[in-house]
Amino acid sequence: MTITQAAEIPTVSLLYRVKKLQPAPAGDETVTPQPSQSFNDRIGLIRGDITKLEVDAIVNAANNSLLGGGGVDGAIHRAAGPELLKECRTLGGCLTGSAKISGAYNLPCKKVIHSVGPVYDLNSVEECEKDLAGCYTTSLGLAVENECKTIAFSALSTGIYGYPSHDAAPVAIQAVKEFLESDRGDKLDKVIFVTFNVKDVDAYNYWLPHFFPSTELVGNEEDWEEVNGEESAENGGPEIYMEEGGKGSEESSKKAEDGSNTTKLDNGDGKSRIQLPDVPTRDPDDDGPAAKKQKSEA
Repeated sequence: MTITQAAEIPTVSLLYRVKKLQPAPAGDETVTPQPSQSFNDRIGLIRGDITKLEVDAIVNAANNSLLGGGGVDGAIHRAAGPELLKECRTLGGCLTGSAKISGAYNLPCKKVIHSVGPVYDLNSVEECEKDLAGCYTTSLGLAVENECKTIAFSALSTGIYGYPSHDAAPVAIQAVKEFLESDRGDKLDKVIFVTFNVKDVDAYNYWLPHFFPSTELVGNEEDWEEVNGEESAENGGPEIYMEEGGKGSEESSKKAEDGSNTTKLDNGDGKSRIQLPDVPTRDPDDDGPAAKKQKSEA
C-alpha cells in the first residue's frame, strides 16, 4: 500500500460534494449545529492503514504500559521499528484518558501520540465517555504544543477495549469539534478520522453529518448517493481520483487511465477529482489473540 499525504485525504466538504457522505436525515432528533465551511474543510475521513499516512502526527490506540500490543498498537510499533519501543520505555506509561508523544522513526508521519482509551464498562458509561473525550482533547493539545498541523486518529477503544463504535464516534467527533472551537483550534490545519473495520466506517458516516453538517443546499434526497458497503469508496467501492495539477497528479492520472475499477467524479470545477486510497483487505495485526495482551517490559 502506498503512502498517502495529508492533502490527499478527502475532507468532509469534498465527501459531501461528491456525494459520498450524506447529510443527516430530515427529522432526526439529534440537534445539528450550524454548518461551518471552515470546519468541514479541516475534517478528514479515510478508511485505511494509519501507518501509511504522511501527516504530522498519528494517534496510536495504546495501552497503559505504552510498550506495544495487538491491533493498531502492534502495527504502529512494527512499522516504526524498535527505536519506538525504546523511547516508549522512557515515557513511564500513561493514564487512561490521557496521551504522551514520541518520535515516529520509520513511519512516514513526524510524531506518534500514544493515547490510552477506556475499557468499556456498561456500569460506568459516563466515566468511559469522559476518558474517551480526554484522549482526543489531550492528543490535540499535544499536537498543537509540538507544532503539528495535521493529525490522524485511529478509532480509540473500539477494538479489544470493547467500546461500541456507534457510541464512541460521537464522543470523538464532539471532542474534536470543541477543540476546533477553542482558542487553539485555528492552529490545526486538518484533523483526520481513520477507520478500518466496517463498524467504524458506518459509525463515522452516520455521526459526522450530525456534528459537521453540509454547507451546501441539498435538493431531493434521491439525488444523494447512499453510502453503503458496496458503493462507497470508503467501504471498498470504486476509487475516485483527484487531479489538481500539483504533486502526484501525473501519477493519479496514469492510475485513472489504467484502472478498470476507477470512477472519476467531478469536484465541482470540471477539473479536480478526489483519489481515495486503497481500502485495506486485512487487519493490520498479524499476531494472534495473545498479542492483544499488554506487553511487559523485558
